[in-house]
Amino acid sequence: PDRRPGLAHRDQTLPRLTEVGAWRSKSQIGSYEEKPATFEFGRYGGFYTQDEIREVVAYAAERHITVIPEIEMPGHSLAALTAYPWLGCVNNPESYEIAGWICGPGNVLCPGKESTFEFLENVLDEVLALFPSKLIHIGDGGAEGQPPRWEACPDCQARIAAEGLHDETQLQSYLTHRIDSYLASKGRQLIGWDEIMEGGLSPEAVVMSWRGTQGGIAAAREHHHVVMTPGQYLYFDKRGTDSPDEPVSLNLSLPLEKIYGYDPAGGLSEEEQQYLLGVQANLWTEYIATWPHAEYMLLPRLSALAEVGWSLDRKDYAGYLHRVRRLARIYDACGYNYARHIFGE
Repeated sequence: PDRRPGLAHRDQTLPRLTEVGAWRSKSQIGSYEEKPATFEFGRYGGFYTQDEIREVVAYAAERHITVIPEIEMPGHSLAALTAYPWLGCVNNPESYEIAGWICGPGNVLCPGKESTFEFLENVLDEVLALFPSKLIHIGDGGAEGQPPRWEACPDCQARIAAEGLHDETQLQSYLTHRIDSYLASKGRQLIGWDEIMEGGLSPEAVVMSWRGTQGGIAAAREHHHVVMTPGQYLYFDKRGTDSPDEPVSLNLSLPLEKIYGYDPAGGLSEEEQQYLLGVQANLWTEYIATWPHAEYMLLPRLSALAEVGWSLDRKDYAGYLHRVRRLARIYDACGYNYARHIFGE
């Protein structure tokens, strides 16, 4: 049902987050870089109820897994802006529409308004009640699409002047520091993609390096804890080969051997490696509508990721391919849909 209670404020003061923000009217069906883009029209979406979230968190905890929630701010916020246009630098409801593709335009919240922070704190309060995780992810800090909106916004410019900031990059850092302080007051710790380093970062913040490895290396050198997740090695939404038979995905390929060859400690001194928490692979599902498709993108790539994280000094790709053949027999027994092309099938 479209109107069931979900991740909205407990007293339902923010019901449009699920009533409006959880649904879109079209979905891109061609490649991300296809021009012009092609779409399939029709209402699509959904959300987790609070009870469903509690169930997921409990299921993970029984298996010694901590679920870290990610609440995007101030960027990638088009769904929230469509639900509540006053959160943006442009207040006209017609200025926002939930996109049918990966990153819609104008998707950044307005850090010049105090009401934006009230909204974010309300959302975070609910998230903290649902997720016991020490780490709370705030996304990429808003690097995509913020300068034009913030440069032209009188509220943002007033905030820059009042806080003695130099530019919009420091305004982004102002928001990050303020949210970091709020999370710290609740006994939690901020984690975000490497854009959060722009403009300066609080000492306790954790950085996830996705735009290559340099962000993570820079963060470790500044004594921030780091999770390495560079897109060129660990974005599993990329297809496995350049074959036209591969399912539609990002217009890039990521062969298994490249994943296996990644060294997350590369570029870090022995002293800096103490700040390396580990690695993460990402499977963004804009193009993935079924579980068998997800399995195909994940398997056996997850086994390569495991050796990247756990076998740095003993990696051997030829030996790995021998071991993964044995693993494939388990996949077959379980009925998993894995990428058989690595065996020449």
